[in-house]
Amino acid sequence: MKNKIIITALLFASFLTNTAFGQEQSDTKQNQKKELTQEEKLANSNLEQEKKATEWVASLNLNDAAKELRLQAVITTHLKTVRDWNNEHSGTLVPTGINPATGQKLSDLDRQIIAQSSMPITVHDNLMTGLRKDLTEGQVEIILDKYTIGKVQFTMAGYKSIVPDMTALEEETILKFMKQAREQAVDYKSMKQISAIFEIYKTKSEQYLNNNGHNWKQMYKAFTDAIKAKKAAEKASK
Repeated sequence: MKNKIIITALLFASFLTNTAFGQEQSDTKQNQKKELTQEEKLANSNLEQEKKATEWVASLNLNDAAKELRLQAVITTHLKTVRDWNNEHSGTLVPTGINPATGQKLSDLDRQIIAQSSMPITVHDNLMTGLRKDLTEGQVEIILDKYTIGKVQFTMAGYKSIVPDMTALEEETILKFMKQAREQAVDYKSMKQISAIFEIYKTKSEQYLNNNGHNWKQMYKAFTDAIKAKKAAEKASK
């Protein structure tokens, strides 16, 4: 009986030791993750940018190693420069105030976009020149779509659904607006910033439709009401 008690005590002590050791290892791993230096974080981020550039160029199937290397370098340089400018020019550097177009107080996102928009135009020009040196316009558009996760196509599909009687000229005009948005948006880091740039051109598109005899608010309401009615009918039929 005494031996059983001793063995049980030893096993319990061993369990506590192993548990503590396991917890210590877990804590150590977590601390290691938290204690990355700024240099290590930058190195990881650089690898991410390089990976993006490599994958985007590979999607073109150029079968030309020299072109691919040049394009990867152009895109990687642009991605890193946009990231660095964003990180080094916080929106807090922009004074609080109002948007003169709306009279509303500048949001944190507004201020960050203003700070980012002060990046030298040569950064954008170098990207576009570098892309066009080795690519057709269609291939350039594919790369710009990678930056903006296909927002041009997605937004155009929405407009066509909301405005089914849109003319060929109206569609062409709005497509130009969306392509302008896309090219401008590549110089911004986050998807929130990119979406905000697209909102500028979506507003222009909706004003254009209104000026062309459409009623955007009315059409949008009719579209959303139809979607809600469809969902309600599908739910009721189950």
